[in-house]
Amino acid sequence: MKNSDQSANLVNTPSISKRSLSAHAWLGLFVSAFMYIICLSGTLAVFHQELERWEQPQIPETTEVDIQAIDKAYDNFVDTYPEDTEHMYVVFPGSGIPRVVVENDHVAHFVNPDGSLGEVEQSNWTKMLVDLHLYLHLPKSFGMIVVSAFGALLCALILSGFLAHPRIIKDAFRFRRGGPGLQENIDLHNRFSVWAAPFHIMIGVTGAYFGLTTVLIGLASQAFYGGDNQAVMDELFTPEPVLEQPLQRPQIGRAMEYISQHNPEGSPLFLTVHEPDTPGQFIEFFVKQPGRLIYSENYRFDVQGNFIETAGYRDGETAKQVIYSMYRLHFGEFAGNASKLLYFVLGMMLTVVSATGINIWLNKRKTTDVINLWWPTFVWGTPLILSVSALLNLFIHVRLDLFIWLGLVVALAIAARQQNVQLWVARLKQALAVSLLALVAAYTAKSGIAAFNIAALQLNIPLALFAIYLLLKGGRQARP
Repeated sequence: MKNSDQSANLVNTPSISKRSLSAHAWLGLFVSAFMYIICLSGTLAVFHQELERWEQPQIPETTEVDIQAIDKAYDNFVDTYPEDTEHMYVVFPGSGIPRVVVENDHVAHFVNPDGSLGEVEQSNWTKMLVDLHLYLHLPKSFGMIVVSAFGALLCALILSGFLAHPRIIKDAFRFRRGGPGLQENIDLHNRFSVWAAPFHIMIGVTGAYFGLTTVLIGLASQAFYGGDNQAVMDELFTPEPVLEQPLQRPQIGRAMEYISQHNPEGSPLFLTVHEPDTPGQFIEFFVKQPGRLIYSENYRFDVQGNFIETAGYRDGETAKQVIYSMYRLHFGEFAGNASKLLYFVLGMMLTVVSATGINIWLNKRKTTDVINLWWPTFVWGTPLILSVSALLNLFIHVRLDLFIWLGLVVALAIAARQQNVQLWVARLKQALAVSLLALVAAYTAKSGIAAFNIAALQLNIPLALFAIYLLLKGGRQARP
């Protein structure tokens, strides 16, 4: 009986090990896929302001702000949309988009120079992309935590990668081509990992901050404030004023005049009217400070436009300034186009690192299965489906988030039937190139003369050039 049990154990042990190894591989692929899509969408989202302009290139643009026009536009909007809302907003050209927008929690209108309401703002594709990066299209409270956990995981991967590869600094200056692509992937992975490591760590830390803030506040409140989360919030973010005032329209123009006199070097980003049409409503201006990483200094006014206080982010405690700098650090919005281009390049390096890590593992495996087809399909299929979704969005309204995920499922199903991985990848690249050229052509046909504005050309030209590059490269790879 004893010998029988030992034999059974000997038979079962390899089976358990094999199943565990398979489960580990699938788990690694699952995590890497989400890491890749977060990195790719985040890199593209660096240009979310440019993408918003691109979606509606026909909108007149300006860098000037007329106080009387703003007052008039606000009144026109409230008269047009009298329904209840918790906030009203006016977005200024200083936000990075040279247009003026007035909106509530439900709808937004561009503002014409005379203060009348222009077209409804529509940036469905850009919002989808940003939501993909921030929440993976999950419910926001849960999705933010999930994405932030990947930020923490990114930091762990970077540190463990350096510890696990003592030659990584030396190997960062090697680049070998040829063969099945293993050495090329290793060298790309090592180079980009080392060269951009400070940036990648910063992205991981700031990304983890956004979703884990609630958890950290809860821990701090239990440890130091007797479980009072609001007390911790008040330490980090200046609490809102408590007011009791007669009901009237906010005097936005008077508040704007105060800011122009007391902070002339600042650039107003937007204003928020909190709790409009209630006794406690107040106006809050978010004003960008030149040469500072903080998102803004905030100026608060009562409903009559009388100054109440600043939030104290510009000259406040160090902790406040650090926390209020996280947004600009994460998205690269601190030095204009220069920082955005730098973040795009570094973000693409992180995306390549995410992809090549699995490529290396696949090349080193002794087995070949559907993963070898699914991973490159995910890498090249994701931008392909994003491109097709943008093309569809030009003409019809679809649930873009559902289209992205269903498209990936269809692409993976098609990939499972392929025989030649290299040929399949070349076809995906060609399909991406064709879709991008079709997108630019359809966009130009639909937009007419507006397609030749800077709002359109600054994206269409790079898209067309990248498509041509992919066609040339894909054509070479597709040859036997």
